Amino acid sequence: MIKSFTLNGAPHRSAAATLAELVRELELAPEKVAVERNGEIVPRSTLGHAPLAEGDKLEIVHFVGGGDHAAPAEDCWSVAGRSFRSRLIVGTGKYKSFEQNAAAVEASGAEIVTVAVRRVNISDPKAPMLTDYIDPRKITYLPNTAGCFTAEEAIRTLRLAREAGGWDLVKLEVLGEARTLYPDMRETLRATEVLAKEGFLPMVYCVDDPIAARQLEEAGAVAIMPLGAPIGSGLGIQNRVTIRLIVEGAKVPVLVDAGVGTASDAAVAMELGCDGVLMNTAIAEAKDPVRMARAMKLAVEAGREAYLAGRMGRRMYADPSSPLAGLI
Repeated sequence: MIKSFTLNGAPHRSAAATLAELVRELELAPEKVAVERNGEIVPRSTLGHAPLAEGDKLEIVHFVGGGDHAAPAEDCWSVAGRSFRSRLIVGTGKYKSFEQNAAAVEASGAEIVTVAVRRVNISDPKAPMLTDYIDPRKITYLPNTAGCFTAEEAIRTLRLAREAGGWDLVKLEVLGEARTLYPDMRETLRATEVLAKEGFLPMVYCVDDPIAARQLEEAGAVAIMPLGAPIGSGLGIQNRVTIRLIVEGAKVPVLVDAGVGTASDAAVAMELGCDGVLMNTAIAEAKDPVRMARAMKLAVEAGREAYLAGRMGRRMYADPSSPLAGLI
């Protein structure tokens, strides 16, 4: 019997008896998607027994990924028990093509990329996907909640992400408004508490406020990610004092997230003692994204070295480098 229902926000008709049959009818691999029916996630193990009913509202999303990249005992950093050599995390939006994106990731040396969870393209299920270009077995995928404006939206998105790819390490951001893309800290804190109780390991985008950072850590955040400046602005770190205070007070990794525009901004973040930097627009919108990705890699490394070396003290007046004794 032909049934009418809503699939990914659009009317759809099918004679499939079960959700598994529908997924195969769409030429999708059941093991690579997550299905939500009428607001509830349907576990993949039960898709073959879950009937497709008239009037159902279905969401099918995809992405596979994850992976634990163990690093030797060198200057690496760890989050939620997973270690990484690279302290640069890059996004996967705004690139001209998947090929350019993959080349930039390789040039950056990044071991983690953020990915958005989106509906599958049911009109062209064989269309190229990010996973065809950036191998999730080699690069850790960090699902994020970009575009979510409530705790409920963010939680729902990450539940689907976990069902689709088995992710538990995730990036949480709950935005307050579209104009500034500043985080709504009340909703962010609420989402962090729920996700942590459900076994997620949320790395959380937040305002550059030491008190808010501490509250997020207490709520279960495994990493604090204060903004340097508004998302996509390229303005660089606007308040070094509060970033430094967050670093000093945190017991979990701190990574600057948002606002980096060029290599010197990334170096500043690392010189402040941050564990890493996340960026997207600064690389993707550069005139030469691959070259900028390489520059960011070097900047993060240089900033980290400078932090470990310990900078000289600031002085109010000049202090000659050459000795004055024996001056002719």
